[in-house]
Amino acid sequence: MEYVDVAVIGGGQSGLAAAHGLRQRGLAPVILEASGRAAGSWPHYYDSLTLFSPARFSALPGLSFGGDGDRYPHRDEVVDYLTRYAERLDAEIRTHTRVETVEAEGAGFVLHTADGRRLGAAGIVAASGAFGNPLLPDLPGQQGFTGELLHVADYRSPAPYAGRRVVVVGGGNSAVQVGHELAAVATVTLATRAPLRFLPQIRDGRDLHHWLTSTGFDHLPPEWLVHFVGGTLVLDAGRYRAALESGQLERRPMFTALDGDAAVWADGSRQTIDVVLLATGYRPHLGYLAKLGALDEHGMPLHSGGISTTHPGLVYLGLEFQRSFASNTLRGVGRDAEYVIDALSVYVRKAPAAAGL
Repeated sequence: MEYVDVAVIGGGQSGLAAAHGLRQRGLAPVILEASGRAAGSWPHYYDSLTLFSPARFSALPGLSFGGDGDRYPHRDEVVDYLTRYAERLDAEIRTHTRVETVEAEGAGFVLHTADGRRLGAAGIVAASGAFGNPLLPDLPGQQGFTGELLHVADYRSPAPYAGRRVVVVGGGNSAVQVGHELAAVATVTLATRAPLRFLPQIRDGRDLHHWLTSTGFDHLPPEWLVHFVGGTLVLDAGRYRAALESGQLERRPMFTALDGDAAVWADGSRQTIDVVLLATGYRPHLGYLAKLGALDEHGMPLHSGGISTTHPGLVYLGLEFQRSFASNTLRGVGRDAEYVIDALSVYVRKAPAAAGL
Protein backbone atom coordinates (compact mmCIF):
# COMPACT_ATOMS: atom_id res chain seq x y z
CA MET A 1 0.00 0.00 0.00
CA GLU A 2 1.20 3.48 -0.85
CA TYR A 3 1.68 6.02 1.97
CA VAL A 4 1.65 9.81 1.81
CA ASP A 5 2.13 12.66 4.26
CA VAL A 6 -1.34 14.15 3.88
CA ALA A 7 -4.28 13.21 1.69
CA VAL A 8 -6.39 16.20 0.71
CA ILE A 9 -9.88 15.04 -0.26
CA GLY A 10 -11.24 17.50 -2.80
CA GLY A 11 -9.52 19.63 -5.41
CA GLY A 12 -11.63 22.77 -5.20
CA GLN A 13 -10.80 26.07 -3.55
CA SER A 14 -10.48 24.52 -0.08
CA GLY A 15 -8.31 21.61 -1.17
CA LEU A 16 -6.03 23.87 -3.19
CA ALA A 17 -5.62 26.30 -0.28
CA ALA A 18 -4.82 23.36 2.00
CA ALA A 19 -2.19 22.00 -0.40
CA HIS A 20 -0.58 25.43 -0.64
CA GLY A 21 -0.34 25.63 3.15
CA LEU A 22 1.10 22.13 3.42
CA ARG A 23 3.77 22.82 0.80
CA GLN A 24 4.70 26.03 2.64
CA ARG A 25 5.41 23.85 5.67
CA GLY A 26 7.52 21.33 3.78
CA LEU A 27 4.95 18.54 3.60
CA ALA A 28 3.97 16.62 0.46
CA PRO A 29 0.19 16.54 0.03
CA VAL A 30 -1.66 14.45 -2.51
CA ILE A 31 -4.96 15.94 -3.68
CA LEU A 32 -7.67 13.40 -4.49
CA GLU A 33 -10.32 14.90 -6.79
CA ALA A 34 -13.37 12.94 -7.90
CA SER A 35 -13.92 14.90 -11.10
CA GLY A 36 -11.65 15.38 -14.10
CA ARG A 37 -10.23 18.77 -13.05
CA ALA A 38 -9.15 20.64 -9.94
CA ALA A 39 -11.79 23.37 -9.91
CA GLY A 40 -14.25 22.05 -7.37
CA SER A 41 -17.94 22.68 -7.93
CA TRP A 42 -17.45 25.93 -9.86
CA PRO A 43 -17.84 24.41 -13.36
CA HIS A 44 -21.27 23.09 -12.31
CA TYR A 45 -22.84 26.30 -10.99
CA TYR A 46 -25.50 28.15 -12.97
CA ASP A 47 -24.29 30.01 -16.04
CA SER A 48 -24.79 33.59 -14.83
CA LEU A 49 -23.20 33.20 -11.41
CA THR A 50 -20.77 35.92 -10.37
CA LEU A 51 -18.91 36.29 -7.11
CA PHE A 52 -20.56 38.41 -4.46
CA SER A 53 -17.13 39.74 -3.48
CA PRO A 54 -14.74 41.78 -5.70
CA ALA A 55 -11.65 40.15 -7.18
CA ARG A 56 -9.27 41.91 -4.80
CA PHE A 57 -10.90 40.14 -1.84
CA SER A 58 -11.45 36.77 -3.51
CA ALA A 59 -8.02 35.28 -4.17
CA LEU A 60 -6.44 32.25 -2.54
CA PRO A 61 -3.04 32.56 -0.82
CA GLY A 62 -0.16 33.14 -3.22
CA LEU A 63 -2.00 34.13 -6.42
CA SER A 64 -4.13 37.21 -7.14
CA PHE A 65 -6.93 37.31 -9.69
CA GLY A 66 -5.17 40.14 -11.50
CA GLY A 67 -6.87 42.86 -13.53
CA ASP A 68 -9.41 45.25 -12.08
CA GLY A 69 -9.67 44.42 -8.40
CA ASP A 70 -13.14 45.94 -8.14
CA ARG A 71 -14.80 43.66 -10.68
CA TYR A 72 -16.97 40.71 -9.67
CA PRO A 73 -15.51 37.63 -11.39
CA HIS A 74 -17.87 35.43 -13.38
CA ARG A 75 -18.14 31.70 -12.73
CA ASP A 76 -15.95 30.82 -15.72
CA GLU A 77 -13.26 33.26 -14.61
CA VAL A 78 -13.18 31.57 -11.21
CA VAL A 79 -12.80 28.18 -12.93
CA ASP A 80 -9.87 29.54 -14.97
CA TYR A 81 -8.33 31.05 -11.83
CA LEU A 82 -8.55 27.78 -9.88
CA THR A 83 -7.10 25.89 -12.84
CA ARG A 84 -4.12 28.27 -12.95
CA TYR A 85 -3.73 27.96 -9.19
CA ALA A 86 -3.65 24.16 -9.40
CA GLU A 87 -1.08 24.25 -12.20
CA ARG A 88 1.24 26.44 -10.10
CA LEU A 89 1.01 24.24 -7.02
CA ASP A 90 3.96 22.01 -6.27
CA ALA A 91 1.62 19.21 -5.30
CA GLU A 92 0.37 16.00 -6.87
CA ILE A 93 -3.26 16.13 -8.01
CA ARG A 94 -5.00 12.86 -8.84
CA THR A 95 -8.20 13.46 -10.76
CA HIS A 96 -10.96 10.87 -11.29
CA THR A 97 -10.14 9.61 -7.79
CA ARG A 98 -13.20 9.40 -5.58
CA VAL A 99 -12.70 8.51 -1.92
CA GLU A 100 -15.42 6.14 -0.74
CA THR A 101 -14.34 5.31 2.81
CA VAL A 102 -11.73 6.35 5.36
CA GLU A 103 -10.62 4.07 8.18
CA ALA A 104 -8.25 4.60 11.09
CA GLU A 105 -5.05 2.56 11.10
CA GLY A 106 -2.56 3.07 13.91
CA ALA A 107 -1.84 6.79 14.23
CA GLY A 108 -2.92 7.39 10.65
CA PHE A 109 -5.61 6.56 8.12
CA VAL A 110 -6.37 4.33 5.16
CA LEU A 111 -8.42 5.74 2.30
CA HIS A 112 -10.39 3.43 0.00
CA THR A 113 -11.10 4.81 -3.46
CA ALA A 114 -13.89 3.95 -5.89
CA ASP A 115 -11.45 2.13 -8.18
CA GLY A 116 -10.46 -0.28 -5.39
CA ARG A 117 -7.17 1.30 -4.36
CA ARG A 118 -5.93 1.86 -0.81
CA LEU A 119 -3.86 4.83 0.29
CA GLY A 120 -2.29 5.33 3.70
CA ALA A 121 -1.91 8.84 5.10
CA ALA A 122 -0.59 10.36 8.31
CA GLY A 123 -3.10 13.19 8.00
CA ILE A 124 -6.28 14.05 6.13
CA VAL A 125 -7.81 17.32 5.00
CA ALA A 126 -11.51 16.84 4.29
CA ALA A 127 -12.12 19.56 1.70
CA SER A 128 -14.88 18.01 -0.39
CA GLY A 129 -17.29 20.92 -0.06
CA ALA A 130 -21.07 20.63 -0.06
CA PHE A 131 -22.23 20.90 -3.69
CA GLY A 132 -22.53 17.12 -3.96
CA ASN A 133 -24.97 17.04 -1.03
CA PRO A 134 -27.81 19.49 -1.73
CA LEU A 135 -30.38 19.91 1.03
CA LEU A 136 -33.71 18.57 -0.22
CA PRO A 137 -36.49 19.31 2.27
CA ASP A 138 -39.48 16.99 2.38
CA LEU A 139 -42.30 19.27 1.24
CA PRO A 140 -45.90 18.34 2.15
CA GLY A 141 -47.59 16.89 -0.92
CA GLN A 142 -44.47 16.76 -3.07
CA GLN A 143 -45.00 13.10 -4.01
CA GLY A 144 -48.20 14.05 -5.81
CA PHE A 145 -46.87 17.23 -7.39
CA THR A 146 -47.30 17.01 -11.15
CA GLY A 147 -44.83 19.76 -12.02
CA GLU A 148 -41.04 19.80 -12.06
CA LEU A 149 -39.17 19.77 -8.74
CA LEU A 150 -35.43 20.45 -8.74
CA HIS A 151 -32.63 21.92 -6.65
CA VAL A 152 -30.68 24.98 -7.73
CA ALA A 153 -27.66 22.64 -8.04
CA ASP A 154 -29.32 21.39 -11.24
CA TYR A 155 -30.23 24.84 -12.58
CA ARG A 156 -28.11 26.30 -15.39
CA SER A 157 -30.01 29.04 -17.27
CA PRO A 158 -33.51 30.55 -17.57
CA ALA A 159 -34.13 29.43 -21.16
CA PRO A 160 -35.91 26.13 -20.32
CA TYR A 161 -38.34 27.97 -18.03
CA ALA A 162 -39.54 30.68 -20.44
CA GLY A 163 -43.29 31.28 -20.09
CA ARG A 164 -43.61 28.96 -17.10
CA ARG A 165 -44.82 29.59 -13.54
CA VAL A 166 -41.95 29.07 -11.11
CA VAL A 167 -41.76 29.09 -7.32
CA VAL A 168 -38.25 29.52 -5.93
CA VAL A 169 -37.98 28.25 -2.35
CA GLY A 170 -35.37 30.09 -0.31
CA GLY A 171 -34.37 33.59 0.72
CA GLY A 172 -30.60 33.66 0.34
CA ASN A 173 -28.33 35.19 -2.28
CA SER A 174 -28.66 32.34 -4.76
CA ALA A 175 -32.45 32.16 -4.43
CA VAL A 176 -32.85 35.87 -5.11
CA GLN A 177 -30.26 36.00 -7.89
CA VAL A 178 -31.79 33.04 -9.74
CA GLY A 179 -35.33 34.23 -9.08
CA HIS A 180 -34.50 37.66 -10.49
CA GLU A 181 -32.92 36.09 -13.56
CA LEU A 182 -35.93 33.84 -14.16
CA ALA A 183 -38.35 36.73 -13.76
CA ALA A 184 -37.18 38.12 -17.11
CA VAL A 185 -38.72 35.11 -18.90
CA ALA A 186 -41.14 33.50 -16.42
CA THR A 187 -43.69 34.28 -13.72
CA VAL A 188 -41.70 33.91 -10.50
CA THR A 189 -42.64 33.78 -6.82
CA LEU A 190 -40.08 33.63 -4.04
CA ALA A 191 -41.35 31.47 -1.18
CA THR A 192 -39.55 32.28 2.07
CA ARG A 193 -40.20 31.66 5.75
CA ALA A 194 -39.26 35.24 6.66
CA PRO A 195 -39.24 38.55 4.79
CA LEU A 196 -36.15 39.20 2.70
CA ARG A 197 -33.41 41.19 4.40
CA PHE A 198 -31.24 43.20 2.04
CA LEU A 199 -27.70 44.31 2.76
CA PRO A 200 -26.42 47.15 0.55
CA GLN A 201 -23.57 45.97 -1.70
CA ILE A 202 -22.01 49.45 -1.80
CA ARG A 203 -21.52 51.76 1.20
CA ASP A 204 -19.85 55.15 0.89
CA GLY A 205 -18.57 54.23 -2.55
CA ARG A 206 -16.90 50.99 -1.43
CA ASP A 207 -18.01 47.40 -1.72
CA LEU A 208 -19.31 45.88 1.49
CA HIS A 209 -16.37 43.46 1.57
CA HIS A 210 -13.98 46.37 2.06
CA TRP A 211 -15.81 47.20 5.29
CA LEU A 212 -16.06 43.55 6.38
CA THR A 213 -12.30 43.25 6.00
CA SER A 214 -11.23 46.62 7.38
CA THR A 215 -13.46 46.43 10.45
CA GLY A 216 -12.45 42.86 11.29
CA PHE A 217 -16.03 41.54 10.97
CA ASP A 218 -14.74 38.69 8.81
CA HIS A 219 -12.71 37.48 11.79
CA LEU A 220 -15.57 37.32 14.26
CA PRO A 221 -16.33 33.81 15.56
CA PRO A 222 -19.58 32.20 14.36
CA GLU A 223 -21.39 32.59 17.69
CA TRP A 224 -21.04 36.38 17.39
CA LEU A 225 -22.57 36.31 13.94
CA VAL A 226 -25.92 35.11 15.26
CA HIS A 227 -26.06 38.24 17.43
CA PHE A 228 -25.03 40.65 14.67
CA VAL A 229 -26.76 39.09 11.66
CA GLY A 230 -29.69 37.15 13.13
CA GLY A 231 -30.62 35.42 9.88
CA THR A 232 -30.04 35.25 6.14
CA LEU A 233 -29.03 38.45 4.35
CA VAL A 234 -29.13 39.17 0.62
CA LEU A 235 -26.44 41.40 -0.90
CA ASP A 236 -28.07 43.90 -3.20
CA ALA A 237 -26.90 46.84 -5.27
CA GLY A 238 -30.55 47.89 -5.56
CA ARG A 239 -31.92 45.84 -8.44
CA TYR A 240 -33.41 42.99 -6.36
CA ARG A 241 -35.33 45.30 -4.06
CA ALA A 242 -36.50 47.28 -7.09
CA ALA A 243 -37.74 44.09 -8.78
CA LEU A 244 -39.83 43.22 -5.71
CA GLU A 245 -41.23 46.73 -5.33
CA SER A 246 -42.16 46.91 -9.02
CA GLY A 247 -43.87 43.52 -8.99
CA GLN A 248 -41.45 41.96 -11.46
CA LEU A 249 -40.61 39.48 -8.72
CA GLU A 250 -43.14 38.38 -6.08
CA ARG A 251 -42.36 37.25 -2.55
CA ARG A 252 -44.82 35.24 -0.44
CA PRO A 253 -44.59 33.39 2.89
CA MET A 254 -43.73 29.73 2.39
CA PHE A 255 -46.55 27.61 0.98
CA THR A 256 -48.11 25.03 3.26
CA ALA A 257 -48.28 22.21 0.72
CA LEU A 258 -48.08 21.12 -2.88
CA ASP A 259 -51.28 19.65 -4.29
CA GLY A 260 -51.28 18.23 -7.80
CA ASP A 261 -50.32 21.09 -10.09
CA ALA A 262 -50.64 23.81 -7.43
CA ALA A 263 -49.05 25.37 -4.37
CA VAL A 264 -51.35 25.94 -1.40
CA TRP A 265 -50.45 29.17 0.38
CA ALA A 266 -50.83 30.00 4.06
CA ASP A 267 -54.00 32.02 3.39
CA GLY A 268 -55.63 28.97 1.78
CA SER A 269 -55.32 30.22 -1.79
CA ARG A 270 -54.07 27.96 -4.57
CA GLN A 271 -51.65 28.90 -7.34
CA THR A 272 -51.12 26.69 -10.37
CA ILE A 273 -47.37 26.28 -10.92
CA ASP A 274 -45.08 24.42 -13.28
CA VAL A 275 -41.78 24.36 -11.42
CA VAL A 276 -40.55 24.36 -7.82
CA LEU A 277 -36.89 25.32 -7.64
CA LEU A 278 -35.27 24.61 -4.27
CA ALA A 279 -32.58 27.11 -3.28
CA THR A 280 -32.39 25.51 0.12
CA GLY A 281 -28.65 25.18 0.54
CA TYR A 282 -26.30 22.27 1.00
CA ARG A 283 -24.80 20.09 3.71
CA PRO A 284 -21.17 18.96 3.99
CA HIS A 285 -20.44 16.13 1.56
CA LEU A 286 -18.59 13.89 4.01
CA GLY A 287 -20.19 10.46 3.76
CA TYR A 288 -16.77 8.87 3.32
CA LEU A 289 -16.07 9.68 7.00
CA ALA A 290 -19.17 7.93 8.38
CA LYS A 291 -17.45 4.60 8.99
CA LEU A 292 -14.59 6.40 10.71
CA GLY A 293 -16.98 7.75 13.34
CA ALA A 294 -16.07 11.38 12.70
CA LEU A 295 -19.64 12.57 12.05
CA ASP A 296 -22.69 13.08 14.23
CA GLU A 297 -26.07 11.42 13.65
CA HIS A 298 -26.95 14.07 11.08
CA GLY A 299 -23.79 13.57 9.05
CA MET A 300 -22.20 16.77 10.32
CA PRO A 301 -18.50 16.80 11.27
CA LEU A 302 -17.51 16.79 14.91
CA HIS A 303 -14.91 19.54 15.05
CA SER A 304 -13.71 22.72 16.69
CA GLY A 305 -12.72 25.41 14.22
CA GLY A 306 -12.09 22.76 11.57
CA ILE A 307 -9.98 20.46 13.74
CA SER A 308 -11.59 17.09 14.36
CA THR A 309 -12.57 16.39 17.96
CA THR A 310 -12.71 12.66 17.31
CA HIS A 311 -9.54 11.86 15.33
CA PRO A 312 -6.15 13.57 15.65
CA GLY A 313 -4.71 14.15 12.19
CA LEU A 314 -8.09 14.93 10.59
CA VAL A 315 -9.00 18.51 9.72
CA TYR A 316 -11.74 20.17 7.68
CA LEU A 317 -11.79 23.11 5.30
CA GLY A 318 -14.64 24.94 3.60
CA LEU A 319 -17.37 24.33 6.17
CA GLU A 320 -19.99 27.06 6.47
CA PHE A 321 -19.18 29.27 9.49
CA GLN A 322 -16.23 26.99 10.30
CA ARG A 323 -14.38 29.83 12.02
CA SER A 324 -15.94 33.00 10.63
CA PHE A 325 -18.53 34.60 8.35
CA ALA A 326 -16.28 33.96 5.31
CA SER A 327 -15.11 30.41 6.03
CA ASN A 328 -16.63 28.71 3.00
CA THR A 329 -15.77 31.47 0.53
CA LEU A 330 -12.77 32.18 -1.66
CA ARG A 331 -11.83 35.15 0.48
CA GLY A 332 -12.05 33.28 3.77
CA VAL A 333 -10.78 29.76 3.14
CA GLY A 334 -7.11 30.78 2.99
CA ARG A 335 -7.24 32.16 6.51
CA ASP A 336 -8.88 29.01 7.81
CA ALA A 337 -6.31 26.91 5.96
CA GLU A 338 -3.50 28.62 7.88
CA TYR A 339 -5.17 27.69 11.15
CA VAL A 340 -5.95 24.02 10.50
CA ILE A 341 -2.75 23.30 8.54
CA ASP A 342 -0.65 24.67 11.40
CA ALA A 343 -2.22 22.10 13.71
CA LEU A 344 -2.12 19.28 11.17
CA SER A 345 1.53 19.78 10.25
CA VAL A 346 2.58 19.48 13.89
CA TYR A 347 0.68 16.20 14.21
CA VAL A 348 2.00 14.72 10.97
CA ARG A 349 5.60 15.44 11.85
CA LYS A 350 5.18 13.64 15.18
CA ALA A 351 3.29 10.63 13.84
CA PRO A 352 4.77 9.52 10.50
CA ALA A 353 6.36 6.32 11.77
CA ALA A 354 3.13 5.13 13.32
CA ALA A 355 1.30 5.84 10.08
CA GLY A 356 3.66 3.64 8.11
CA LEU A 357 5.75 6.42 6.56
